[in-house]
Amino acid sequence: MLSAIRIAVIDDHPLFRESVVETLTSAGSFEIVGEGATAGDALRLAEDLVPDVVLLDLRLPGGGVQAATSIVSVCPTVRIIMLTASDSEQDVISALQAGAQGYVLKDSSGLELVETVRDVARGNSYVAPNLAGRLLINRGKGIEAMVVDHFRNLTSYEEKIFALVSKGMSNKEVARQLDCTERTVKHHMTNIMRKLNVRNRVEAVLKFASMESRARG
Repeated sequence: MLSAIRIAVIDDHPLFRESVVETLTSAGSFEIVGEGATAGDALRLAEDLVPDVVLLDLRLPGGGVQAATSIVSVCPTVRIIMLTASDSEQDVISALQAGAQGYVLKDSSGLELVETVRDVARGNSYVAPNLAGRLLINRGKGIEAMVVDHFRNLTSYEEKIFALVSKGMSNKEVARQLDCTERTVKHHMTNIMRKLNVRNRVEAVLKFASMESRARG
């Protein structure tokens, strides 16, 4: 039998926190090991309990982003999911750069939250699809520049495909733009993701955010 995923839930609104705990507990395969209301609580619980996943509200007293940064520095094995009402592009980028592997909006369904926690606990990354799409579109030029500067192992044709995908185009739209088949685009996207060591477009956004942060540092 697989062991339960150990979770700490940090949110300064008790009713919402209780609802999250109830949702996860009812789903099974989760163990709520701690609850808190501040960034200080988040760091203390992470250090003392080393949960598999910490759910953080972005607007915690003390700061959710600051809490994520602190947790990553002292407990790098702990996976972090931001559970927030903010759909700000800058908030998403700040959370990802702080080390969060997931970003979920508070108006998401219970099922989406459950599946996200399971996915992140397995080592994957998740950003709410509408937010991920917006990031790809709005930051397309920056991603394209990163391809040129850092992703030298991509072929010139793969660079063209990734540049178009980074602007929010679907595989079908890319195929039309490059006058090729959608199957060809899918084949090249598989190669691109393998070379970038990511599993999907969301992880490409995460990688870009991480590289952008290092470049500024």
